[in-house]
Amino acid sequence: MKMLLRWLLSLVALLALLLMGPVWILASNQVVMDAHWSSLDRASAGIAPDPAISSEAVIQVYSARAYNWRGAFGEHIWIATKTENADSYRLHQVLSWRRPTVISFIDTPDRAWFGNPPTLLADYRGDAATQMIPLIEAAAADYPQADLYRVWPGPNSNSFIAWVIREVPGFDVALPVTAIGKDYMLNSVFAPAPSGTGYQFSLGGIFGLILAKEEGIEINLLGLSFGIDVMRPALKLPGIGRLGMPANVQGS
Repeated sequence: MKMLLRWLLSLVALLALLLMGPVWILASNQVVMDAHWSSLDRASAGIAPDPAISSEAVIQVYSARAYNWRGAFGEHIWIATKTENADSYRLHQVLSWRRPTVISFIDTPDRAWFGNPPTLLADYRGDAATQMIPLIEAAAADYPQADLYRVWPGPNSNSFIAWVIREVPGFDVALPVTAIGKDYMLNSVFAPAPSGTGYQFSLGGIFGLILAKEEGIEINLLGLSFGIDVMRPALKLPGIGRLGMPANVQGS
């Protein structure tokens, strides 16, 4: 009985530690909780090349805090592509309220996500982008969980992004530690890390480990991840994200 009690107390203590970051994000009002989605900023951040000026092919990957309370725990990620000489960008992402969940449509590539500013994770251009865009489109169309969405532990919008990254050779993107769902791997427990610079082990997005040059060391417990980046020194904490040097933007 005492052993069971100690085990339960240890579990409660672990959960409390994992939830400290998200609770702090909520308590410090870093996510908008009292505004309707239609009233929140969706303007361009001015990061993506203007198609009217730049004719080269472009692939960019963005992340931003998720909408409402979800933003205290994680981020939403999307892929923006522009073929050579195209006059617009096409966004590829999963939306929880759609069935099928995968959507690829023309839109502003670097717009705020319901009031939360975007962060550029990867930037591929020129020949490399030209070669990968058809593969990205094909991978998005072939996503095997397009009719299923689970906020936790996945498959969700970030599980989709990680799937596409692994399906496209040369498309390497280090996903943020707050991208809940990125560790939910479809039909696999061991695979290359999304950055392409190491490897990942995961049991259904509930428990796992990443060892990679770009991601550093990440441990996933109950869907929440923490770790340390050695190459660009930083702590990675649940909810809070990265504390230290900014992450490297992968690309060509």
